[in-house]
Amino acid sequence: MAISSTPAPTKVPSPNKLAHVVLRTKDMPAMTKWYCDFLGGRIVHANPAIAFITYDDEHHRMAFVNIPGLQDKVRHSNGLEHISFTWDSLTDLVTAYKVRKVEQGIEPVWCVNHGLTTSLYYKDPDGNLLGLTVAVWTETQVDNLNNEESDALINSEDFAKNPVGIDFDPEELYEQVQRDGEEAVMERLRVRKDIGPRGIESIPAAYMT
Repeated sequence: MAISSTPAPTKVPSPNKLAHVVLRTKDMPAMTKWYCDFLGGRIVHANPAIAFITYDDEHHRMAFVNIPGLQDKVRHSNGLEHISFTWDSLTDLVTAYKVRKVEQGIEPVWCVNHGLTTSLYYKDPDGNLLGLTVAVWTETQVDNLNNEESDALINSEDFAKNPVGIDFDPEELYEQVQRDGEEAVMERLRVRKDIGPRGIESIPAAYMT
């Protein structure tokens, strides 16, 4: 028998992307409508048992499985904390916030500048948490910092003291972007104010419960 000279692999190859998220639900109509509104998406397939939604060139990014007899979500249990989506720009992030609020009646339960990201958190009809972010290094979210800057912040004394971040008013942020422009606001977001120690217990109840 021939013996292979190829070394045995020692590391699992990493995936190139997260493909989709599947949620169980007992209210398919409410969940599919909410996510289409929330993500600016569209239904690519739906029947009484399952539905697929996408918002880009992927065949589906969210799927919903209708399972009769499901119990309501128990927030204080082990499991997934939240799903996060990132926007390309702060302008897109705050515009999405404004359209959801005015046109769809969807408002965030918590808005915070983590330092790494500027994030808005929402709850869907079943009580699942979603983060929307924009990177200012870079849940809904936008990144505030690049990867090197993010690593430096995470390992800093300031982050050890306050790993949660600084809350903000999304309406004020929207107005600032309209008035001052995205670049000026992003520069301000990159400098995280020192508010002293802050722990998990300070996170608003609307998010935690």
